Parts: sequence; C-alpha cells; structure tokens
Amino acid sequence: MRNSTELGGHRVLTKTGDYALRALLVLAQRGVGRPLPADALAYAIGAPTNYMGKTLHLLARAGLVRGIRGPSGGFALAVEPDTISLARIADVFGEAPASRRCLLGTGPCNAAAPCAAHGRWMRVVNATREPLATTTLADLLADAGLDGASDSATSPFSTTPRAAAGAY
Repeated sequence: MRNSTELGGHRVLTKTGDYALRALLVLAQRGVGRPLPADALAYAIGAPTNYMGKTLHLLARAGLVRGIRGPSGGFALAVEPDTISLARIADVFGEAPASRRCLLGTGPCNAAAPCAAHGRWMRVVNATREPLATTTLADLLADAGLDGASDSATSPFSTTPRAAAGAY
C-alpha cells in the first residue's frame, strides 16, 4: 500500500512528518482543545508510542498542539485546523525544500548573486512548496468529508482512548 504522503513514488514528507500530519488530522477531527493521550493517538495512526511522544513534543514547541495534564489529558490541537498549512508542519521537522547552497558549487547563491541554475531551480522549489503552503489540515479534512468533530463511523482513525486502549 502506498504511503499517503507519497506522490508518484516521491516522498513529500519524512516518516516523522507523515506521523505528525496523521496525528494532527486526528486531533483536528476532535476539535481544538480536546485532548487525546499520546499512546491512543499513536495506536490510532499506527505509530510507535515513544516515537509519537517525541513528535508531539516537537509539535507542541512549534505551537501546533498543547499538552494537557491530568487523567483526561493528552495532546490537543492548539490552533484552528484552517491555520495549519502542510508547509508549516514540514518546517517543524526541517523538511523545507529550499537550499541556500549553490547547486553548481560556485559559492553563495541567492537572488542578488545567482548562479546559472538559480532561476530555474527556484521555480522548481517554489512549484514544489506552493501546494504545501496553500493546503491546510482543514482542506484535507473537508476533501475527505471529515471536517468538524469526529464521527467514528466515518473517521479512518480510532480517536477514542478507550477504543485504542482496548486493542492492546
């Protein structure tokens, strides 16, 4: 089965970025401020629990999720899904495609001092980045008919801690 963050055999996000995107989609379905324990979230998306915990902490540092302590705590979306672009998620994990190093190895390369390949390369970079910058979590959920609070009958993820815990 092809990974959802691969297009035409080319990876759009790293594995960490993929887990982050999936986790954020689950949390977005639940709504802003409604937490889910990290282990239940990991189970819902098929990620290793310890890996998911580290990923969620990076997302929290970026202000995309927040940790909520207590027996009904976990991680919750910190901002509205329509404000989180795929580029913003990718950037948390250093996946921005633009490189500041000259492709031809002739020294610093930028718009002020471009190498021979600079103009065309920047068009490629911008064309690759544009869909990530203009697509939000809300867009993905709307396209799937899953915008708003989760309904377990239509959601591709198990988002209830009880359901996830019972499956261990």
